[in-house]
Order: sequence, then structure tokens, then C-alpha cells
Amino acid sequence: MPDRPVPVEWQVADDERFRQVVAEGTELARPELAHSVHAEVSGLRPAAEYFYRFRAGSEISPVGRTKTAPAPGARVDRLAFAFTSCQSFAGGFFTAHAHMAEEDLDLVVQLGDYIYEGAPTSDPPRQHEGKGEAVSLDDYRRRHAQYKTDTDLQACHAAFPWIVVFDDHELNNNWADEMPQDLQRQPAQVFLARRAAAFQAYYEHLPLRRSSLPRGIDIQLYRRLTFGRLVDFHVLDTRQYRSDQAADAQRTDPGRTLLGAEQGSWLRQGLAGPTAQWNVLAQQVFFSQRDQLAGPGTAFSNDAWDNYVIERDGLRDHLVRAGTLTRCCSLVTCTPTTSATSRLTSTTRHRQRWPPSWSGRRSPQAVTARTSSPMTKHSSARTRTSRSSTATGAT
Repeated sequence: MPDRPVPVEWQVADDERFRQVVAEGTELARPELAHSVHAEVSGLRPAAEYFYRFRAGSEISPVGRTKTAPAPGARVDRLAFAFTSCQSFAGGFFTAHAHMAEEDLDLVVQLGDYIYEGAPTSDPPRQHEGKGEAVSLDDYRRRHAQYKTDTDLQACHAAFPWIVVFDDHELNNNWADEMPQDLQRQPAQVFLARRAAAFQAYYEHLPLRRSSLPRGIDIQLYRRLTFGRLVDFHVLDTRQYRSDQAADAQRTDPGRTLLGAEQGSWLRQGLAGPTAQWNVLAQQVFFSQRDQLAGPGTAFSNDAWDNYVIERDGLRDHLVRAGTLTRCCSLVTCTPTTSATSRLTSTTRHRQRWPPSWSGRRSPQAVTARTSSPMTKHSSARTRTSRSSTATGAT
């Protein structure tokens, strides 16, 4: 891409042939943000299906489909969502995403490890590009761009809104706040520069609102999304504010935190009510206790809630005292697997066809993305290899 801003046009329509365009505009894709675009669209109907596309010069993107969130307080009887995480390009093929693209879903929740930062090896069925582990802004940009070449991932992004949040591998394995996994190999200032680079590339390549634009080593990701009276998604950030991992003997230290004081207070207030019928904690690590050693010894994960016992048990007890668990049908905690589907509803299956109303050359690898009411769209004119989308409701 040229080292200058590039105008990117976008359209949103009621129909996939774009005979009824309901919103359109132009955003500048700037080189300092890898020529990505984050267009936020308002004025759309709640609980409605829309189609969207982008044009940069003579290149026109494939068409994406989205669905806006129900209006606040609306009665919603069903909602279906899938969640995915730990999606290593080098570890295998994204067939789960291909199957998800064929499901009747309202949205997809990505719980983290959208990319893996590791160096290429000779073992996996697919190879990461580059000569070593991703550490620089250019490294992370290239890694994200490589993942977006996967056609199954593209299809899943184009079919549904996505809610995204990171875990550790978007930056560095098992990092905690300002601490890398291996401080002896990564001095503090080196790691913080790497953190800022990883956050910027993450924002550039994923469908996030401008409120999540990184500010140095910080990025705002925890948020609450409401889908009528049926479900509240509490999207948690379990990396930026946590205490460093510790040995089992320290796991009951009351000063240890996974969420940090501000996020923890925000979550407890949100769960104290009134809440929707279902509450979903969209987060990255196992919540329940898991001792993986038989006998009198212990082997708890130092990267999960087991390493932050007082905070975990306090959150559980808070839910009981607030009546959230009895007032709701359930509290659902989403934790990592390759993918899973939870059915609280269903929606119409999408079959994509090319609408001819915009003149220009169709790009088979053009990038897109967006969210729900009001809608955020994201496109990356730089890589021309990605599609992505995210759903947002009440934030």
C-alpha cells in the first residue's frame, strides 16, 4: 500500500444485492494504522439483518452479513452463539470455523488466542511465516494478515457479528500485566514496547470500536453487551490487570487479582442486578477448581482462576448474595476450547452472492468487518486478506 491515506467507501443494505442501501460513507485508511478502517454506523433498526461491503479504488470486497442487537429491554425468546479460542494457524486447519459458518447463529464470541506468536517449526501441518517469534509491530501485522488468509476464518467472519477479546498469545505466552513469561530474556522496557506493538496490530486487524484504540501499552477491552432482556455478555480482560502467576502455596493470598480493582468492581456491580435472564462471562481461563495431581500434593494451573482463589471465591459468593444465580436461568462461563455452540436462539442461514450494483473489480481477498446496533465496520485495505466482524450492544 502507498504511504498515504486511502479513501475506503462502505455501504450497508437491507438486501444482499444492495438495491436498498440504508447507510453509506467514506473513511480514510491511514498508513499509521496499517490502512485499516473502523467505521461506526448508527441509525440501524434493532434485531435486523443487514449486508455490507467496502470499495477502495477499483477493488470491491465480498459481501458480509450482520445482525444488529435487540433494543434494550426488548423481549427476546431465543439467541444462539458460538465461541472460539486457541486458533493456531500452525496447529491445524480451521474446519471448526467452516462448520460454524453453516450454523444458525446470531453471533460468534472469540475468547482469545486469535493468533499465536510463536516461531515457525517443522512439525505442524501449516507454517507460520517469518524467521522467529513475533515481537515487532511489523511481525504482529504479518502474523494477523497470515491468519486472515484462511478461507474458513474469512467465511465465519463474513457470516456473523463477532465479539472479540484477547488472551495471552496475541502478545506472549502467559504474560501478566507488565510482566512477560521470561523476564530474564525480555527486560521490562523491551516487553512493554512489544506489548504496545501487539495491541496496535490487534486493534488494526479486528473489529473493535474506536474506544478500544490502544494508548501506548493500554487498550480498553472489558465491556458489557446486552441483548434485550434475554442475555448480558460480560466480556472480561484477564491479562492487563492481573497479578503475576505464583506457586500453589501463594494461590490463597488475598492480595492476588486476576481482574484488577477497577474491572472487578465493574463486574460485581453489573452482576448485582437488575440483570438479563442469562448472564455470560466471556473470559479466557478455567473458572472452576482443577487439581491435576492425585494424592495429597497439588497441581493447579497458575494461569487460571485457580491461582487467584480469594478473588474467584469472592466473585462466586457475590453472585449468591446478589441473587443473580437464582434470579437468572443460569450463569454461563465461557472458557477456552477450540469451538463450541450454545443455543439460546437461531437465525436464518446466509448464502452469499455477488451484488453487481457497485462498479469495480471484485477482490476475492478483500477485508471487511463490523458489529451491531449501532454498527462498527472494520476493513483492512493494507493486507487485502481479511474479513472480520463483531457484535456490540449496550456498552
